[in-house]
Amino acid sequence: MGKNKLNHTVWLTLCVLSALLLLHALPGLQWGGHTLRRVDLLSDVRPVKTVVEEADTLLPPPPKVKPAFVDTCRTGMTCIEDYSDSTLRGMVPFYRALDELADRPGPVRIAYLGDSFIEADILTADLREMLQQRYGGRGVGFVPVTSATNQFRPTVRHDFKGWESHQATDSLGFDRRLQGLSGQYFLPKQGAYVELRGQKEYASLLDTCRRASIFFQVHAGGRLTLSAQVNRGATLTRTFFPSDSLQQMAVEGRIGSVRWTVEQADSTVFYGAVMDGAEGIVLDNFSLRATTGLSLRRIPMETLRQFNALRPYDLIVLQYGLNVANEQVRDYTYYAVGMKPVIDSLKLAFPDAGILVVGVGDRDYKDEDGMLRTLPCIKSLVRYQQNMAADNAVAFWNLYEAMGGEASMARLVEAKPAQANLDYTHINFHGGKYLAGLLYEALIYGKLQYDRRRAYEDGL
Repeated sequence: MGKNKLNHTVWLTLCVLSALLLLHALPGLQWGGHTLRRVDLLSDVRPVKTVVEEADTLLPPPPKVKPAFVDTCRTGMTCIEDYSDSTLRGMVPFYRALDELADRPGPVRIAYLGDSFIEADILTADLREMLQQRYGGRGVGFVPVTSATNQFRPTVRHDFKGWESHQATDSLGFDRRLQGLSGQYFLPKQGAYVELRGQKEYASLLDTCRRASIFFQVHAGGRLTLSAQVNRGATLTRTFFPSDSLQQMAVEGRIGSVRWTVEQADSTVFYGAVMDGAEGIVLDNFSLRATTGLSLRRIPMETLRQFNALRPYDLIVLQYGLNVANEQVRDYTYYAVGMKPVIDSLKLAFPDAGILVVGVGDRDYKDEDGMLRTLPCIKSLVRYQQNMAADNAVAFWNLYEAMGGEASMARLVEAKPAQANLDYTHINFHGGKYLAGLLYEALIYGKLQYDRRRAYEDGL
């Protein structure tokens, strides 16, 4: 009968376990420019900690130009910093447009351009609802002809078929001369259609609209026959001929759904469709996954001007940075320089619009000890974006600060219910509603400060 060797197995297990535990004492290792996490056998049961780092002395200095108009900011609130000069291309055009609603009812339009942080109408859906409830308005605004997130966007029922889709982030086959404000364009096949249907499950004021349009351009030698079916009723058909300008087909009434069908199309490029109210707030979401915002400078100036002719904006919001941030980079001068022609072209094409730069939000990682920290590059990028806004005399809102600063994305992930995803980069709809509330508060407080300043200047 063999000897019982169970005690050998126990000792071997204890030796291996001890060795693994001792590995945690080894210093961090570098590989390919990245710091590898230290071995921690207990990481899954150890409470996740967040660490507040000391001030980064490598950050560039804050803007030399002081924000105009904001003398005080309520405690616990992140205010909009308006760096506009005598040209007033910060928040003033938007605030003026809100004032004019009482005397001249009509739409006050916001174009909200960004990356995957606002994809599927995250954040913008709730901001739109808050503003429409306060200032009036209906409808979801602009919707691209096709979308990879149409099944996940809760603010509109979006159906389409028969389209060839192109966007600025495509590696092949993209003709930048054809792109619209969204950085996309769509080519129809025979019988192609796009249908938008209002809904009321996620947010209010989106079930019906007063006006629906679709935007396109018929190039030389082309011809377009397009039909519209409102509320799945009678069909209206029109024919359009070549033009150097952007065109639209519009229908009006109490519209719950609209279906646009291409009966015939030659040399025609489509951009998107809209569902709008007759007055009040219109907020268009122009999100483009994986973009840095730099591709906006390649949109033809004439195209931008044509969009302004049909759909002038009172405020243009630029929210980029997720695809710019790089953990190995601290100097984002190249990005600030590259965005200057973007802002310049938007100022030129949309002469009546204010411009608001929204800084990149928090993005977290686990360090070699398994502790959650903000990527150091985020703080640098935020400061460069702030300086970019000041240098271009537009407005800036510090989303990173509003979220709570260091490791705030981790706190959103750990919230109940969770407000962000486990990539510690993207918010979900719960987080979108929370951040939309912060931006809404900043916009309303900025409007209040603007009204007080006007009253003082008028001697009232």
